[in-house]
Amino acid sequence: MAHIQADADCGREPIHVPGGIQPHGYLFSFDDAGHIVQASANTREIYRHRLPLGAALSEIIGDTLARQVLEASGVASSEGVAAYLGTIDIPAAPCNANSGRFAIVMHRYGGVQIVELVPAMGNIDSFSSLYALVRSFVTDVQRASTVRELCEIAAMEIQRVAGFGRTLIYNFDDEGHGHVIAEAIEPGYASYLDQRFPASDIPAQARELYVKNRIRLIADANYVASPLEPTLHPLTGEPTDLTFASLRSVSPVHIEYMKNMGTLSSMSMSIVVGGKLWGLISCHHDAPRVPALEVRSACEHVAQVLSLQIEAKETHQGASHRLLLRERLSKLLARMAEPESFVNALVEGEADLVELTGSAGAVIAFEGRLSSIGAAPEIATAERLIQWLDSTSPDVCATDSAATVCPEVGLPPECAGFLALSVSKVFRNYIIWFRPEFVRTIRWAGDPRKKVAADDSMYLSPRRSFEAWTDTVRNRSKPWSAAEIEIATEFRTALLDIILRRAEEIAQLALELGRANKELEGFSYSVSHDLRAPLRHIVSFTTLLREIEHDRLSERGRQYVDRIATAARFGGRLVDDLLSFAQMGRAAIKAKPFDLRAVVDAIIANEVDSGEAGRIRWTIDALPRVNADMVFIHVAMKNLIENAVKYTRKRDEPTIEIGAYRGEGALHGQDVIFVRDNGAGFDMKYADKLFGVFQRLHRNDDYEGTGIGLANVRRIIERHGGTTWAEGAIERGATFYFSLPRQFRPEAGAKAETASAALARLAATGNLTPIIGERKEDTQ
Repeated sequence: MAHIQADADCGREPIHVPGGIQPHGYLFSFDDAGHIVQASANTREIYRHRLPLGAALSEIIGDTLARQVLEASGVASSEGVAAYLGTIDIPAAPCNANSGRFAIVMHRYGGVQIVELVPAMGNIDSFSSLYALVRSFVTDVQRASTVRELCEIAAMEIQRVAGFGRTLIYNFDDEGHGHVIAEAIEPGYASYLDQRFPASDIPAQARELYVKNRIRLIADANYVASPLEPTLHPLTGEPTDLTFASLRSVSPVHIEYMKNMGTLSSMSMSIVVGGKLWGLISCHHDAPRVPALEVRSACEHVAQVLSLQIEAKETHQGASHRLLLRERLSKLLARMAEPESFVNALVEGEADLVELTGSAGAVIAFEGRLSSIGAAPEIATAERLIQWLDSTSPDVCATDSAATVCPEVGLPPECAGFLALSVSKVFRNYIIWFRPEFVRTIRWAGDPRKKVAADDSMYLSPRRSFEAWTDTVRNRSKPWSAAEIEIATEFRTALLDIILRRAEEIAQLALELGRANKELEGFSYSVSHDLRAPLRHIVSFTTLLREIEHDRLSERGRQYVDRIATAARFGGRLVDDLLSFAQMGRAAIKAKPFDLRAVVDAIIANEVDSGEAGRIRWTIDALPRVNADMVFIHVAMKNLIENAVKYTRKRDEPTIEIGAYRGEGALHGQDVIFVRDNGAGFDMKYADKLFGVFQRLHRNDDYEGTGIGLANVRRIIERHGGTTWAEGAIERGATFYFSLPRQFRPEAGAKAETASAALARLAATGNLTPIIGERKEDTQ
């Protein structure tokens, strides 16, 4: 806890208002009239051994330079921008031992106007000589092909210009850790090349200052700060903000950090790319060092050129990478546009799909179906991941450490990182890419676990060791780049467009099919209704003919009459079933909660032959209370139970089991009911035909029936929003399943049930009396 508290305290340290400056220069603050209102204490050294408060700037720097300072302070666009206004000689100044020449630098920030006097070169041709050095650097960087090469050239140039013993260039990763990618050192200095500095070494507020003020010098780690007097600025009543002051005093924590590193002077230049702190150029020296303003300006210029070159190269590399990804996306979308099922296209073109994001495997979850490609988790693990994704809000979710983000899912090492697209959370449609674990060894410049701490006196103190410390990173994949996440988002948008377009096509087809179905239902209803009377007449007349003319008919004639009667009776049953099937689509659904077990018991007791029912070994498990149309569900259960009885009739020990379980995956939120028997069974290759009209897998001579019963079951269940399917094996029995949503949703456009619609619904059962009796009981 002490480490955590110390980190928080370090992060809140007000380093922009230190209340003092480094004593290798002088600082004044003046009002609009050019009178000094605040000054660093060491200005006594150059102004009559007393503070120049109230004195005119001209008394310090002369009339001409003072006039230039006042003119510069009036430029509206100069907020926070330092202006170099010339040099003056102060021979008596003890803080510049090399010469008495000082550069005059002015800036305005937060309503405060500040002038700094900082050591400068005595040679008037200094800028010309430094320009030649920087020009050679610009020529060299144009030949560099990589960011690392750019940084190596910059490190050598800064080393040559500034003369520090060690120059490091490092960039920050996404977690804020610094990685040393280039180095220039003199003999006797420790190398930190390819090592990392933990993010805690540079607090957040220090990083913010690095973006605002691109260069910082600490001339002597043993300095004693020169305080500002008075402490509060007379014009603002607050501590003076020294964010843009080159002489700003630094945090005692950082001074101790430098000493622990064996550094007595340092200079840092910011590398800012895209408005963000990309990295730092950090110079170290084992003795005090005061580079002249011209040297610092040259180094700052090198840093600016380096920033621009890095941004250009990263932009170019990013554009090239995005172009490659878009070419892959175009290829993938072209493949998806051709077949009817784009899911099949994705699975068949697995190389295109995984290459799109540079992954090793993928899972496609669509309409309850899970398809895996390459190095993907097992189905059960993928299901757990989808359940976790259901609870997250982003449409695109990316992580290189699934073990950290969702440890409960239990993804294997070959799926250490994932990038998930949510196509539809309602229907649980996802595309998820996976990357394997990428084991890597990282060398730290000191143990990153030993962060800034608080000592016994409650003062902050930095870590003391910079000895190389090695760490092995596991359970992480290579991170997903911004370009890969962007292309995945574009793919999601394109996928939604494809789905929407196909949904519109399906809706149009459904509309046309609906009209055709209504016409067909009307036709079948009319034909079925009109055929009932002629078929009944045929049965009646053949019966009379056999009775009246029995003695006159030959044996062959009597056989013909019997066949006519049998065919007419079958035709009558077929017409009744067709009429019932047509009425199934015309009648309204009237749902209410009821006990399914009571319906099953009533069917077995009243509608199954008692002799056959007595032979059967019944197993009826706990059945749910369902919310559905009881009349239609009665019809569906009756058909399934009668089928089971019929196809187990030839068994010595017929067995029928009726049960239920809660649906999972695509059937989440539904109850699944099944009827299982040990009868004749069927070949699974014909499973898709079972629920079609007139589909029979057995001969009429062996098992009676019209082939419409299961079609009625499917129509009833689909109108309730459920699904039907079957499993079986020849001579080893069959199991018929159907699912019912627990929350019934009325059909689109459904209206209140009319009397004629209710009659049609009841007529569909072919048995009005028991149902009407049950409905009366329900109303009591």
